[in-house]
Order: sequence, then structure tokens, then C-alpha cells
Amino acid sequence: MKVQLKRVTRENWEEALTLKVKKEQSDFAPPVAVSLAKVYIKPDGDNVEYIPFAIYDKERMVGFIMHAYEENTTNMYWINGFIIDERYQGNGCGRSALSEIIQWIVSEFSICKEIRLTVCKENKIARELYNSFGFLPTGEVYAGEDVLFLSVD
Repeated sequence: MKVQLKRVTRENWEEALTLKVKKEQSDFAPPVAVSLAKVYIKPDGDNVEYIPFAIYDKERMVGFIMHAYEENTTNMYWINGFIIDERYQGNGCGRSALSEIIQWIVSEFSICKEIRLTVCKENKIARELYNSFGFLPTGEVYAGEDVLFLSVD
């Protein structure tokens, strides 16, 4: 499975809003609308930039992932809002999308030494995925979720 990341734009944002996870996963990630609102509202401060991506399997949108970062830092490169639509889970889209966003971050931000994300304690599937990529706990908790990091240097 090989997916592509394409920025969410005025051409595809409405389709992105239709993406949803399984009911039992709804507490693990915000709806796409909440993630897209962060781009404008900047809840983490004016110094944080957000780049939302739709995840595509060929021409079909299968998920959403967002990158948030603070410029001129080495460790404030975040993956958040990561979901695979319930119809497309279990076929490698998540693994491929995580690989793509990590590669994209590293290629776009040469000073990046660490990529971070948060994960709910109960989200065993996501934890296994992140562990398989080498993400480790920082020991920090943000908004009730464990903060993990991946060293990329």
C-alpha cells in the first residue's frame, strides 16, 4: 500500500469533512472539522503553523493527517488529527500515511531532530503502529494523552 498526502484546499475540504472513524474510536482523534479549525484559530499560539493533509489511495480520499510545527525549533514538529476513515482501515493506509508524513517533515525541515505526537492510552492499535516506527514515550502527558517522540537525526 502506498498513499499520497495532498494538502487540504478549497477543492477537497468538504470531502475531508466526511471522513470518520469507527464509533468506538471517536474519542481517539478530533473530527476533521476541529483539526481544520485549528489552522485558523491557532489554539497553540500564533507561533504554531498547521498544515492539513488529505490521505489518498490513488484518487480516493481515505484519511486525514495534520502537521503542526514551530519554526526554528528542533523538536516541535507534531503529527496530529491523524485518522483513517472507517471504510479503509486495516489495509495499510495508516502505516503508509505515517511513513509519508515522517518523510515529508524530515525533507521539509532540515533542522528537525524529533517528531512528536500524542496518543490515548486506550488506543492500542495506534500505539502499536507508533511503536513499530520507533516512537518512544517522553513521559509527558498533554490533554490527557501520552506524548511520544521519534528521533530523526
